Amino acid sequence: MTTLTVALIDDEPLARLRLRTLLAQTEPACEVVGEFGESVAALLWLREQDAVGQGPDMILLDIQMPGLDGMVLAARLRELRDPPAIVFVTAHAEHAVRAFDVAALDYLTKPVRLERLQASLGRVQRWRQAQPRLQALDADVVVVQDRGRMLRIPVADVLYFKAEQKTVTLHTATEVHPVSESLTELEARVGARFIRVHRNALVARRAMKALQRRVDGEDEEGGETWAVQIMPTQVWLAVSRRQVTAVREAMGDCH
Repeated sequence: MTTLTVALIDDEPLARLRLRTLLAQTEPACEVVGEFGESVAALLWLREQDAVGQGPDMILLDIQMPGLDGMVLAARLRELRDPPAIVFVTAHAEHAVRAFDVAALDYLTKPVRLERLQASLGRVQRWRQAQPRLQALDADVVVVQDRGRMLRIPVADVLYFKAEQKTVTLHTATEVHPVSESLTELEARVGARFIRVHRNALVARRAMKALQRRVDGEDEEGGETWAVQIMPTQVWLAVSRRQVTAVREAMGDCH
């Protein structure tokens, strides 16, 4: 069996400590990758991890907590691209029916017994095997935030990514969205379909229409300036002098 990654979300430090102690004794092996005493910080972290395809396999989640309670958090997690398995851990057995309304895999009452936790982990393991992680999808979509919503933009729709003033934006033919990943991270993820034309721009090879020498001064490297035109928007992006040959060759391969 593979190791399960687990996040603990409970406002009681002793409850989290007990869960850590029990998880150290279970099979399959478990790795605690996150621990939170309240839900808001946990939600932000889980969204960040989901966006880069590194979310935990499961969360052990208390229900009654300050701020967002566990039920509300569980409902929010259903919006993730690859939501973790949810196992509620609480002293209040009367919440059991509601727990399954938000698609929890299991419900444990405090104090948690090792045998009962072991059974929950087995259930999570079987669920994970039946629903493989979206690893193949990670390279084919970029997750962005848009007015409080999370959107999955297909990489096939992206014309270019551009970095300006410490912000990276994703550009399609009709939309612009901020992206949480750096250009370096995006370049590693989208692979050979894109080319770095400048330190501040990563362009889809298929979107390059024309490469042209510019007459509006010298670039920051002290040489002549070049730019590539992006279709269908007709936007011109600067090409660094050291990348001109690579861009020219890429355009020859694509056209």
